[in-house]
Formats: sequence, C-alpha cells, structure tokens
Amino acid sequence: MALNTIGSGLDIPTIVAQLVAAERAPTANRINSAGTAATAKLSALGNIKSGLSNLQTALEAFGKSATSPAFKSSVAEGAGFSASIGTGAVAGSYSIEVASLAQAQKLTSGAFAKDAAVGDGTLSIAWGESALNVEIAEGSTLSDIAAAINKAAGGKGVSASVITADGGQHLVLNATDPGTAGALKLSTTGGNGGLSALTWDGNPGNMSNGLKQPQAATDALVRVDGFERTSSSNSITDIIPGVTLSLSKADVGVTKTLTVSQDNAPLKANLQGFVAAYNATMGVLKSSSSYNATSNTASALTGDAMVRGLQQQMRNLVGGNVTQLKALGISISKEGTLSLDAGEFDKAMAANPTAADTLLGEKGSLASSLKTVLKSQLDATHGSLSLRTEGLNKQIKKLESDLDNLDARMEKVSDRYTRQFTAMDTMVAKMQSTSDYLSQQLAALAPKSK
Repeated sequence: MALNTIGSGLDIPTIVAQLVAAERAPTANRINSAGTAATAKLSALGNIKSGLSNLQTALEAFGKSATSPAFKSSVAEGAGFSASIGTGAVAGSYSIEVASLAQAQKLTSGAFAKDAAVGDGTLSIAWGESALNVEIAEGSTLSDIAAAINKAAGGKGVSASVITADGGQHLVLNATDPGTAGALKLSTTGGNGGLSALTWDGNPGNMSNGLKQPQAATDALVRVDGFERTSSSNSITDIIPGVTLSLSKADVGVTKTLTVSQDNAPLKANLQGFVAAYNATMGVLKSSSSYNATSNTASALTGDAMVRGLQQQMRNLVGGNVTQLKALGISISKEGTLSLDAGEFDKAMAANPTAADTLLGEKGSLASSLKTVLKSQLDATHGSLSLRTEGLNKQIKKLESDLDNLDARMEKVSDRYTRQFTAMDTMVAKMQSTSDYLSQQLAALAPKSK
C-alpha cells in the first residue's frame, strides 16, 4: 500500500504535491519572470553606469592636462647642465652659461706615525649655522679621532677618514654640504694641546692653522640670459620658473640654449583615452537597448526611453561640435564613433596650443555640456541611473517577498488538500469496512446447498 493511504490506495502526498505545484506555477512563473527581467535591467544599468563613470574620469583627466599643459626641456649635448620640468613652467628659450660648479671643502692634516697619540681635549667643528663638540680622549690616534667625529656628526656637516701614505697617516675631513655655506671651521679647547694640529679658522693664509685645504668650498655660478646667480648647490630650482637646472660642468664664456616647450604627448594620450571611453559608452548604450531582428531577441533595455534619450543627448553634443573636433584631428564615423588622427592633433596644437583647452578643457564648451549630462545620470542622490537602480532594487526585494508569501500560502494549501484527502480516504475505508460486513452477513443468510 502506498505511503499515507488508509483505505483507498491513493498516494495522498504525491497527489497533494502535484496539485500545489499546479496551483503555484502561474504565480511563481510570473514573479520569477519579473525578477529575471528586473535583474537583467539592473545588470544593464550597471554596465551603463560603469561606462559613463569611465567617460567622466577620462574627461576629467583630459581637462586637467588641457588646462594645465605639460612642458619638456631640450638641451644641447655637452651643455654642462641638464634641466627637469616641474610645476609652473612656461614655454621659452634661455641662454645659459655655467661659470663654476659648487664643490665641497676638503681639509687634510699633516703626517702622523701609525697609531701615534695625537692629543686630547674638545674639538669644535662648525659649518654654516651648525656646530658640534667632539670629546677626544687621552691617547687617541687619528683613527680614534675620525671615529669620534663620525659618531658625533651622524652623517651631517662633516665626515672623517684616515689615509695611510708613505710618509705616515693623514686625517681627511670632507664637508658633506657643497658650497661656501658648508665650509668647515675647527678649533680646540682643553687637553694637552696636541689637537692644535687639527685646527682651521677658514683663512688659508693663516700659518697657524694645523690643517691644509687641498680643496676649497666654492659656490656654483650660472648666468641665465646674462643674469648671474650663485648657489651652494649644483641643483638650482628657482632661477627659471618650473625648471630645475642640474649643473655638471663649468665652461666659462660658453653659452648653451635651453628650450622649454609644451609637451603634447600626455595630452594626446589622455585625448585617446577620452575617445576610447566615449566609444565604449556608446557601445554599451547600443548593446543594452538593441533588438536582434535575426533571432527576434530583445535586449534588457530595448525601447527604454531613458537609454534612447541619453544616446540622443550624447550624439547631439558631439555632432554639434563636429567642426571643432575635426580641427583637433577627431573624426566621427557614420556609426557615431570617434577616432583620433595623432598627426593632425599635433598639427592642430602647433597651430593653436589652446584649441584643446577651449573645447575639452576643465571649462571647455563641449566638456561643460558633457559634464552636465554625466552628472544628471551619475549623481548619487538625484541621478537618473541612481534612481532607476534604486527602483529596480526595491522591485526585486518586493518580488522576493512575494515569493516568500507565495510559499507560505502554498503551505496552507498543501495542509488543506492533505486534510481533505485524508478525510475522504478515511470515509472510503469506513465504507469499505461496512461493505465487507454486509457481504459476510448476506453470505451467511444464503441457503446452503445439500
């Protein structure tokens, strides 16, 4: 006998499940179809939003580079200097002479026997506005003194080393900062007087100095268009606006030309990025709303008024500036896509360096209109895409709730059918029992054959 049967032999669970499924199917199919359509639309809107966001980013990047163009420097080989471009550069040509380079001072001591005790006391070392006092212990050798200086200086102002030559050992002091601002002075106090051999007052003509100066500190001297500038560094950042000169070789009386010109390579790369982002956006709008006549298949947003309106806005904006775009080397195909001719762009910028800024700069005519359209779609609070996305998410949540309610309702229907079929089966069983009893009584009353 089948499960959950009493007298009829019916498989009540199977029958109930089939009845519930049949009753559930129309509503469930309607809800699932609506959910599938809403999810497809939500996905399509997500793709459109991504495309518009990329276009917005590309437009902003190009606008910045158009409004604040990049520059590059050109220097003849062997000029004795190089130039790097930073913020604030302007186009121009400059005649530059490197008269001298900045170099750091070097001081050396007389010869001492190896490991000989030099002296003790306090060795004071000064440079610029800085100074340090180095305590030299009794019996210190040149190596001990060099180590004490390096420890006290910590890499700032001065470094010390010991050179061992045929005639003995020599203390060598190197100013770490080039130019006269980094020049060293050494004096001593206390001790046994031996440290007097390591003094220097900054005057090469003073015979009482214990140290010698094989290399004096010198400042750089550069002339730009005849104007002189001295510097304690060979890297000069504030003589020409936005240009850092790095001096490498002095050549007195010889001038070399530095040319600063607009560098359109970054601008062109950003414009190519804008063109690619625009084409990708229009491609997404088309694919999300197209209809395939061959397969009779509609896209998720076929016939959607918002998508059609956005497509038309974009086409109208670009089409309304076709002459200005063409002047920048950008052409529009019959399908509405853009393409950039790099050579024509270079010619356009050479003829009119502000053309790109006027059209697509941060305040350019086409850029401003595009920004308005993009903001109307992407604004997190009031944008059309945001509102549509929010609406679809609410719809999907409502459909999910409808499915939950349908399941709860079908559970009650299942219980009702089960009760009804169980009652019927119980009645059938009782009737079957009565029938069997009557059959037995009738059989007992029947005359017996002889």
